[in-house]
Amino acid sequence: MQARLDLNANPAAYRAMLQLEQYVQGSGINPTLLELIKIRASQINGCAFCIDMHTKDARLHGETEQRIYALNGWRETPFFTPEERAALALTEAVTLIATNPVSDALYKEVSQHFSPEQIANLLMAIVTINGWNRIAIAARTVPGTYEPPTPDQLKALAV
Repeated sequence: MQARLDLNANPAAYRAMLQLEQYVQGSGINPTLLELIKIRASQINGCAFCIDMHTKDARLHGETEQRIYALNGWRETPFFTPEERAALALTEAVTLIATNPVSDALYKEVSQHFSPEQIANLLMAIVTINGWNRIAIAARTVPGTYEPPTPDQLKALAV
């Protein structure tokens, strides 16, 4: 497989997406939950590059192999908290919005676990990963090429 497009072909556009991603990263969403959202949307969209990237990043945040492997069938497992279940249901509804709209019942469920500000941040996270999925698929970004930051690099970022 060969990439079709270098995403730096339009640096201003790429920077704009990165700014949105930086907002999401700093929004206060639990990093493990954020990676679960990114993996689940990427699974639905069939974005192999993003699945590879975010499973690697999830492991860095302490996510277990069991939960990563079960994410496709999260409804059928006892591995996820009620908050995670609500966020995953919202992720699926927003990702598949044309055929599976965000119902009032789902919004009520999500509202039981998250404040309006947190819901807004979850929506931005879901929208952002869906954007990245579409970019990576259209550009044919090669799966397996992403290298996550080392633990030392992560510590340096946290300072």
